Amino acid sequence: MEAAAAALGVSVPVLRFVVCFALTLPCSYLWRFVMGANNRHAYSALTGAVLSYYSFGVTSNLHFAVPICVSYLSMVLYRRRCGVITFFAAFAFLIFCHVIYMSGDAWKNGEIDSTGALMVLTLKVVSAAMNYQDGSLSEEGLRSAQQKYRLTKLPSFVAYVGYCLCCGTHLAGPVFELKDYIDWTEDKGLWDPKQQRPPASPYGAAFSSFIKALFCMGMFVFLTPRVPLSKYSDPSYYEWSFLQRVGYQMLSGFTTRWKYYFIWSLAESSVILSGFGFSGWNGDAPKWDRACNVNILEVELASSAAQLPIHWNIHVSTWLRHYVYERLVQKGKKPGFLQLLVTQVVSAVWHGLYAGYLLFFINSALFIAASKVIYRYQRAVPESNVILTKVLQVVNGVFSSFVLNTTSIGFMVLGLRETLAAYSSIYYSATIASLVLTVFGAVVKPPRPASTGQFKPKKVE
Repeated sequence: MEAAAAALGVSVPVLRFVVCFALTLPCSYLWRFVMGANNRHAYSALTGAVLSYYSFGVTSNLHFAVPICVSYLSMVLYRRRCGVITFFAAFAFLIFCHVIYMSGDAWKNGEIDSTGALMVLTLKVVSAAMNYQDGSLSEEGLRSAQQKYRLTKLPSFVAYVGYCLCCGTHLAGPVFELKDYIDWTEDKGLWDPKQQRPPASPYGAAFSSFIKALFCMGMFVFLTPRVPLSKYSDPSYYEWSFLQRVGYQMLSGFTTRWKYYFIWSLAESSVILSGFGFSGWNGDAPKWDRACNVNILEVELASSAAQLPIHWNIHVSTWLRHYVYERLVQKGKKPGFLQLLVTQVVSAVWHGLYAGYLLFFINSALFIAASKVIYRYQRAVPESNVILTKVLQVVNGVFSSFVLNTTSIGFMVLGLRETLAAYSSIYYSATIASLVLTVFGAVVKPPRPASTGQFKPKKVE
């Protein structure tokens, strides 16, 4: 293993993780031949535990046992508040592990540990407990997501562990709902083979996602040596012109994203191969977007920063919307900047207690709000003024790319001093632009929309 890692230029822990991550493909494929719901739950739990052990060592499963057992016990003993208990207990343990293992520094230096998998597991146990808590309430007054995923019956402990560790999906996601997992395991709902239109064969879609993963890996390997993060600690960087520094930060953000595109595309291939990725039919074409965690073109060519959560880290964004953002809004009231800010802070804490994470996600709340201001002015332009509408579209797209790539440097370098140095090297221009636009939008209201026939992207609260 040491020789192979040295030949590839990676650490042994990273190589172990990549090997285990690749093994999720055969594990997911073999799941299809396991008969009986209980056997499937046991298989999911066992394969997940074995992959964790080989990738991170014996302590990983001991770490995973803490949120799993605490959440399940809270559901057994105190259903009325099990979601709240699990939320704070699971996040507290995750933060503890982040601090003990200094996971951000390890990842930045090319190492890896079980805290990344623990992050995914934390979201799973919280959503399960929240949905079981919702199952004790009347459907009246519940939001659509709560009604859809509420659990009226507590699953067995084996089923719960199977959900948490399912075929290695806890290694890097995606996050999914317990109710969907149970339906899939028991051949119900979309996965019922006896229904009039049973699920389609997954092999073509899985192969397509696998090829996409290889392409993304190739892009990351090609770009990384050409745009090293070490440049931000090099004095020569600060001798460049403003435009050169902005350009390098834009390239840094672009380069780093390919790592995540690779990981999520390979995970998508694995989940599709198991059959769980099936999400219904679109006419005669099967849909396999249940496991999709990123829409690459929509991120890279985003016309609005407010659309980024819809296309980037999709399942975590959905989790944040359902279990943080929406639950902070009082009935009868509209969400505002405060709910957005708290949601982004929760996301920052989930990633780890580093200043770079916090500053990036605070900036993301600002630039999402700022992008909405530009969008409101887009809607106010008369249909006849085609040139101005196109100009505002371009402005919003350029603004979104600029603020995303430059503020994401904090997500990469992590440290407070390094983050502030990178931000100050471009005079905090992304933060200032976002703040000015947000304040401007609060003070100067745009005219009423000139038409409802244009500019209708997906709704973003």
